[in-house]
Amino acid sequence: MIKNFDLIQEDYKNLNQVALPVSNMNKVVRFYQLLGFILIVDTSHYARFECPMGKSSFSLSLASEPMTYGALIYFEHPELDNWLNALIAKGVEFSQMPTDETYFWREAVLFDPSSNKFKLYGAGDNRLNPPWRV
Repeated sequence: MIKNFDLIQEDYKNLNQVALPVSNMNKVVRFYQLLGFILIVDTSHYARFECPMGKSSFSLSLASEPMTYGALIYFEHPELDNWLNALIAKGVEFSQMPTDETYFWREAVLFDPSSNKFKLYGAGDNRLNPPWRV
């Protein structure tokens, strides 16, 4: 049992990373490189990418069992439409083209080669300061 939650809470101020399960490491690594992410760890069972902006990272982990999904990952870009147009020119296919959402974000949806669903989006100030912020 945690007795001093405030002390522990102080140590967790930033999301470190997210790890996605994959069925084919080489294919999925090439896909994320095509999107512009920087490969910083590369093994047969694990890969880590640095996001080109900021200090975020995410990982791929080779799954040994059938995969089930539940997470939805978002990658933000301040020039979303320019990024998406460059990806489309490279042959990246989207399941939802850029859409202006009611919550003031612009989003496109796609799946990586292991069927992980994620969104490329632009939210600007509305990401942390939506009009309905508590």
